[in-house]
Amino acid sequence: MLKAKGIYKNYGSLSILKGIDLEVAQGEIACIVGSSGAGKTTLLQILGTLDVPDKGEIFIGDQNIVELKNEKLAEFRNQKLGFIFQFHQLLPEFTAVENVVLPAMIGNRPIEQSTQRAKELLEFLGLKERFEHKPSQLSGGEQQRVAVARALINKPDIILADEPSGNLDSANSKELHDLFFRLKKEMNQTFVIVTHNPDLAAMADKRFEMKDGLIVK
Repeated sequence: MLKAKGIYKNYGSLSILKGIDLEVAQGEIACIVGSSGAGKTTLLQILGTLDVPDKGEIFIGDQNIVELKNEKLAEFRNQKLGFIFQFHQLLPEFTAVENVVLPAMIGNRPIEQSTQRAKELLEFLGLKERFEHKPSQLSGGEQQRVAVARALINKPDIILADEPSGNLDSANSKELHDLFFRLKKEMNQTFVIVTHNPDLAAMADKRFEMKDGLIVK
């Protein structure tokens, strides 16, 4: 599903990634752990096509994403990847359904079908009574579940998450982590997650520990 080989990244004279190799199979949950400054978020951004490596190859399926440019890259990102961020990144003026539908609209998918799928996802995630609620009317855990639904709307090959439970209390963190494993089981969904949460890392199928721009184990 995902294979990265020889990933290097520098910012000026500062070397961030120093030759990263990793593989994640379909339906696996992989966690990337390590101290602050180890290069975890930079790696995740490169795997998600939000940044480009100075050197290396990244295959998602049969596609080497390093070779994609501009419109083709944006189209691939929209169709094949889903994103979950620590602070939700929901649009405050939009309802839960509208926030979930947004990536489908960007991908020019039929609005009626996409809205129906958004509602089905929100219901699956326990938010049937929250369709018309705006983010300010939702709890932190509910906002993050809306963000999960948004990541799922285009049926992505991989969901990439950056500290998805970092802004949640312990109860909501556990609920979110359990949800990831439910999605793995019921949808065969693949996840790559940067986390400082030891409980989530311990549950993962694969755990990559980073130190000084390298995967050490």
